[in-house]
Amino acid sequence: MKRYKWERSVEIVAFGVQTDERALLERAFDGRHQVRSLDVFLNSDTAPIAAGYEVVSTAVNDELTAGVLQELAVGGTKMIAQRSTGYNNIDLRAAADLGLTVARVSAYSPYSVAEFAWGLALAVNRRIVRAANRTRNFDFRLDGLMGRDLRGRTAGVVGTGRIGEAFARIAHGFGMRLLGWDIAENPACTELGMTYVDRQRLFTESDLISLHVPLLEDTRHLVDAPALAAMKDDAILINSSRGGLVDTAALVETLKAGRLFGVGLDVYEEEAGLFFFDKSLEVVEDDTLARLMTFGNVLVTSHQAYFTEEAVGQIVATTVANIADHLAGRSNANFLVTPAQQPAAER
Repeated sequence: MKRYKWERSVEIVAFGVQTDERALLERAFDGRHQVRSLDVFLNSDTAPIAAGYEVVSTAVNDELTAGVLQELAVGGTKMIAQRSTGYNNIDLRAAADLGLTVARVSAYSPYSVAEFAWGLALAVNRRIVRAANRTRNFDFRLDGLMGRDLRGRTAGVVGTGRIGEAFARIAHGFGMRLLGWDIAENPACTELGMTYVDRQRLFTESDLISLHVPLLEDTRHLVDAPALAAMKDDAILINSSRGGLVDTAALVETLKAGRLFGVGLDVYEEEAGLFFFDKSLEVVEDDTLARLMTFGNVLVTSHQAYFTEEAVGQIVATTVANIADHLAGRSNANFLVTPAQQPAAER
């Protein structure tokens, strides 16, 4: 990791730090800064913890509403250093109004997410989890475990940036036909033989659909009831991007109707307060998620697609660089808001 000539020392508090992430994060500042790593997530209840910390580092499921940001600013916070690419959890307008600097990690290993998305797709297609659970109980029947060859089938890639491209390369290796949808074509994907089509055609023709777009107002519930109705009855849907891309209630109704070969979800639109926590001894009150988990052809994991040594190392390194630039009075391409700017999404 690059070593920085720090302008000054500050106290940093990091919310939503996973156990495997803690040592990487605390070592990253060369002992120059005091870093307090917390496994609790930032919200209106926990915001008072940040009082006195100039830099607050946040995770994707932290809640940085206008009210939370106001409390942080009053407590002396000057910078929000988000440890993720997505930032839909941050009220950028409020941050700008309060004079807060906000930065994110604009890129990390695309292979971490693309490979995990394929892990979900293969597990769903070949019923691997069901098979493993059976054999653990010494049940070696093959009933209900039949999958399909992927070679020759059609993969629909929704969002063909770095992660979507990595996913498409793996699909190409399987010998699949490639369809893509995005606001701009990726030349690397067209070189693989990808045909760019409108969303309706992609949903209609694809045997496997994987989502790799950010969560914006225009993409919220991108996969809604009409999109699900357009899909093949035996299609596989994979979402390792953002939970809000899928209308989960509509997905449940689709599955209840006996449609879709399988679904793999690493994200869920109401995951905040659930994912990254141990809820095994509690009653989960989310009826939609509870119903979703009852389907044998649905596999849900807890937002872990990014969680590899390489990706987390890059996330930490970029977070350190963002904080170093803030302390030096600089900005970089990862900065979403600086005190003199409007939010990046609105410029």
